[in-house]
Amino acid sequence: MRLLCLSNGHGEDVIAVQILQELQHYSTCPELAALPLVGEGKAYLPLDIPIIGSVEQMPSGGFIYMSQQQVWRDVQGGLVQLIWSQLKAIRRWAKSGDFILAVGDIVPLLFAWWSGLPYGFVGTAKSEYYLRDESGWLANRPRWEGWSGSVYLPWERWLMSNRRCNGVFPRDTLTTEILKQWSIPAFDLGNPMMDGIYPDYPAPMVYDKNAELNETKRTLTITLLPGSRIPEAYHNWDQIILAVSGLLNTFASRSLLFLAAIAPGLSQDPLREVLVAHRWNEVTLPSHPFNLQLKDKQALAFTKQNGTLILTQNDYNLCLLQGDFCIAMAGTATEQFVGLGKPAIAMPGVGPQYTPAFAEAQTRLLG
Repeated sequence: MRLLCLSNGHGEDVIAVQILQELQHYSTCPELAALPLVGEGKAYLPLDIPIIGSVEQMPSGGFIYMSQQQVWRDVQGGLVQLIWSQLKAIRRWAKSGDFILAVGDIVPLLFAWWSGLPYGFVGTAKSEYYLRDESGWLANRPRWEGWSGSVYLPWERWLMSNRRCNGVFPRDTLTTEILKQWSIPAFDLGNPMMDGIYPDYPAPMVYDKNAELNETKRTLTITLLPGSRIPEAYHNWDQIILAVSGLLNTFASRSLLFLAAIAPGLSQDPLREVLVAHRWNEVTLPSHPFNLQLKDKQALAFTKQNGTLILTQNDYNLCLLQGDFCIAMAGTATEQFVGLGKPAIAMPGVGPQYTPAFAEAQTRLLG
């Protein structure tokens, strides 16, 4: 059996890789291939999964929450040619392929339908919690938002109810229950974003009359999530470092550790330049900084006042697990951090992804 995975974005690539990695553990694992529709799909490389078609980083970095200006920039950057090339690659692969797994939103779902093969859909972009909760529709939302009865629009539901769609895997129970109203083969298997993130369980706390005092004295760890889209992530980073400067002053008497989870597709040079401009001093990374079990030998360390900042591109889970709270300007990463039961401070930027509209919608989703 041959399986092709379609995904559209760095976060979606990571989710897809988690699924494919689990498949590789089985002796009956199908022959795997992938086509990242947005970006270069670097998440697939460690698994040695072949990319079957053209990949390219568009100016906007994706399809969602784009303005007309961003769409036009992508068109000028070769979006139409890229889409046509990818559609042809899918059809070529489908001649000898067996199944398509679409991860993301309507774009990979539509491409999976276009293939003519049986397909499944892991819906990561939409949730009914954008519009309602278990008690009913959210207050103060425009009536037209729920005009079709679901966060998924009729044409999306048609693709999911197509006879060739073998399974739909929404991100939560509420969305699954709503989709089943249209005879869609939806399965509630949990949020795939949380797969592969294994929380560490600290040693149980024994009663200590000084416990509260000791808690205020320990190092406070803040995770920094600037996103993965170029050049937006670099603009976000500048904004995040301004916020970090405020924290250094607010908690001047406390040791602060900042863990910056940087996507592999980003260059560290622009990030370093921003830090230097804000008078952070690059230092040699200690062997065991703050008792962290860093695996990334290429991680960079900086200090300023009472703070230490570590830039890492290979210790993403560690950054999520160790943070007490995060400063976030990201999509999937923010949801994963909150999914661990931790608070996130979100700041909208200039976009094109993490705009005020995106941040507001994310607030409805995550609470």
